[in-house]
Amino acid sequence: MIFLCILLYLAAFVLMVLDIIDKLPVENSLGRLIGMTALPHTVAIAWLLWSRSAPVPIIVLYCMAACYFMFRLAVKPYRNKKKKDKVTVRIRAMYGGKILLKWTAISLVFQTVFYIFAIKNSFWGVPKKIWIWDAVVAGLIIFGYGFNGIIRIMVLCRRLGVVKRAAAFFLLPVPVVGIFALVGLYRSAKAEYDYETTRAACDSQRVESQICATKYPLLMVHGMGFRDWKYFNYWGRIPKELIKNGAKIYYGHQEACATVETNSELIRQKILEIIEETGCEKVNIIAHSKGGLDSRYAISMLGMEDYVASLTTVGTPHHGSEVTDLANKLPDSFYRKVSDFMDKRFKGFGDTDPDFYTLCHQFNTSYAEQFNREVLDSEKVYYQSYASVMRFPFSFNLLGFTHLLLSRYGRNDGLVTEESAKWGKFKGVYETRYVRGISHGDTIDLKREDYKGFDPREEYVKMVAELKEMGY
Repeated sequence: MIFLCILLYLAAFVLMVLDIIDKLPVENSLGRLIGMTALPHTVAIAWLLWSRSAPVPIIVLYCMAACYFMFRLAVKPYRNKKKKDKVTVRIRAMYGGKILLKWTAISLVFQTVFYIFAIKNSFWGVPKKIWIWDAVVAGLIIFGYGFNGIIRIMVLCRRLGVVKRAAAFFLLPVPVVGIFALVGLYRSAKAEYDYETTRAACDSQRVESQICATKYPLLMVHGMGFRDWKYFNYWGRIPKELIKNGAKIYYGHQEACATVETNSELIRQKILEIIEETGCEKVNIIAHSKGGLDSRYAISMLGMEDYVASLTTVGTPHHGSEVTDLANKLPDSFYRKVSDFMDKRFKGFGDTDPDFYTLCHQFNTSYAEQFNREVLDSEKVYYQSYASVMRFPFSFNLLGFTHLLLSRYGRNDGLVTEESAKWGKFKGVYETRYVRGISHGDTIDLKREDYKGFDPREEYVKMVAELKEMGY
């Protein structure tokens, strides 16, 4: 018997080692089935071994193996065995949450059927007290699996967004309704995993082609209210994706709340700095929102036309914003008090010359008309533009009210109408067939979330790849 126990201990040790080195992983379909159906009954099985006078080492071995098995499935329910889905650890961990939800549902069905048979057969002679403890332990284990899966998806799934996470948080405890919330979490995790694996496969195929390696480097120019901070990128995950595909990127580093004239001078200095540093002849500018106006002014009024190959604007109010027209009707004294407050705040963010009052007036439609008459496009520069459209006020909560105000003037992204964003060669509107639509902030990946039918990373890869094909 001692010899048999030693063999069992060695076998258990070998199985654990094989699992750790990924030669015989326990999280395959059979392993999950055992872990979700049989192992939760640790109490009953241990009692049966004890009642049959099994040696204590065997009982201890079983309990140790059961604990290891369940712990492994809880920590790492999914392993990329074939190394084909070259996705991030976040995606794998999230997908593990999906698997846990699936097998929790399977386990609940199995346990229900199992206990029905157990009751009909008088628990097969096992004391009722043991079965009660067994049921409690099994329930806690299965609940732990399911809770683990929920937390993984709630925290790691970017498709959920803030609103869906909040809805799931409040609906999950509700009987019956919670089931639909669980199905929603499961589907969101599956959709994101399927998309990310497809995108990763696409990346691995095109990484050597360097489709974003343009002739001239990219200068990315932000809009109002932000700066190019080191630890929070205005452009979200977009620059990293472009660099991975061969792009060379620089940032405008203009001020967050300065006038067009002030920021355009900073852009001029940045362009000359890039040319001196790299030896390139020109740059390609990609500008968002007000950054498009800053860039146009630098090109046409500050002599940068010989140093800019192309200007791509996204959501830029080339023809002004009616929201600003309405805001400019507020009493001037009130407007100046608000402006003074904002200037102080932006100085705290690093601006040296904020001018909120003047800047807001540079967004109105009358200023845009004058600006467009004076700041003429250069024939030496290729101009193109993109717009986006929100379809629902709560697509982006901060822009819900302004979206409603602008709706009377046409389709808009919450700050800029589709028509106002058009300049040069209009390349199209970022939108989806779903209710949410794409907001002003979504086009720069501000929330770092993924949306059905729109991936800002891929859109910018496509944008820059086209610039490369055009010789820029």
